[in-house]
Amino acid sequence: MKTPPVRKSSGNQPIKVFVSGCYDIIHGGHVEFFRQARELGDHLTVCFASAPVLLLAKNRVSAIPDEHKATIIGSIKYVDRAVASTDLDKVFDFIGHWKEEAPDILAVTEDDKNIEITKTVCAKYGVKLIVLPKSPPRGYSGEQVSTTKILSTIKNVNEVPLRVDFGGGWLDVPRLAKKGAYIVNCTITPKVSLNDWPYEKGGGLGGSAAYSILQVRDGLKSEIQLGVGWQDPAVISETGLCVWRSGKIPVLEAKYNPDWLAGKLLIVWTGTNHITPKIVELKRDYRLIRAAGEAAAKAVAKSDLKALAAAISISYKAQLGEGMFPLSKLPKSIAHKYLGGGHGGYALYIFKSKKDRDAALKKTPGAKLIEPCLENAL
Repeated sequence: MKTPPVRKSSGNQPIKVFVSGCYDIIHGGHVEFFRQARELGDHLTVCFASAPVLLLAKNRVSAIPDEHKATIIGSIKYVDRAVASTDLDKVFDFIGHWKEEAPDILAVTEDDKNIEITKTVCAKYGVKLIVLPKSPPRGYSGEQVSTTKILSTIKNVNEVPLRVDFGGGWLDVPRLAKKGAYIVNCTITPKVSLNDWPYEKGGGLGGSAAYSILQVRDGLKSEIQLGVGWQDPAVISETGLCVWRSGKIPVLEAKYNPDWLAGKLLIVWTGTNHITPKIVELKRDYRLIRAAGEAAAKAVAKSDLKALAAAISISYKAQLGEGMFPLSKLPKSIAHKYLGGGHGGYALYIFKSKKDRDAALKKTPGAKLIEPCLENAL
């Protein structure tokens, strides 16, 4: 999309341009938008979301006081006036300013989700709506910057847990979702970081989602774009022992403290990694997969280890039906299954006691001790 041509005043009537947005943390993309908007006329007013509006629209506390924000935005050379919004509304929080004096032009970016309804409001006040391209700063060719990404970077997420899945896997893939079904999973330690990854790659532990999160990317978006499901970024962000509703987006049905699983879990490397996107379309028994998810959901609600083992065994039965090689049995293990998409990666084993688990750890090549973890409060 080309930027509309510059419009200048004729005579003594300056053309007034108006833009509105959250602008909580100013970055170069905002400045470029202000530049383009200012070229449409003679005077640019930038209306930023006041602290109450930001809380309403984004469920986020303002990064800095409104007075400071006005000073920062007002100091940008393309901006003639910076004002806080006046109305407690998620979209049209600036109407109070228009009632005093409507501008000639309202500029928005092409990704604005409210363009159609904004046209109606502009018509009411006699304001021309102009849609501008969403552009990075001049000369910048790097990855797009957003307020969300800046905030994620500031939070300094330098390590995250991975996850094990107990039942319902594949039902988080949007096109494979089943209404009323469940996916049950749990985050684990050791954690991973960009500098320390104590697991094999392609292990079925949600590693690709964790890697995206560590790189301050949208883990959910990354997984969906890969053609797989959302359970990995969902549980890694949530942490704990989680039950999710099957569907197009992650909806948390229930969350539990997984401490009753401490000392009971072991993973074993099968010797072959797997790539989930390559096996999504394989035929599998979704009736069994659904049954495993439902059984696991009931088991974790009661902290019932025996019932959880039964649910894991249902998952494993579905995996064998899909053509996966039978897993070796470990002494005193009460259930086992492939993790993630299977056909390689890690296998999960569950035990009645820490003593049994630790004994198996010593005798099994490729075995790795893991523990359940909960970081975010229930």
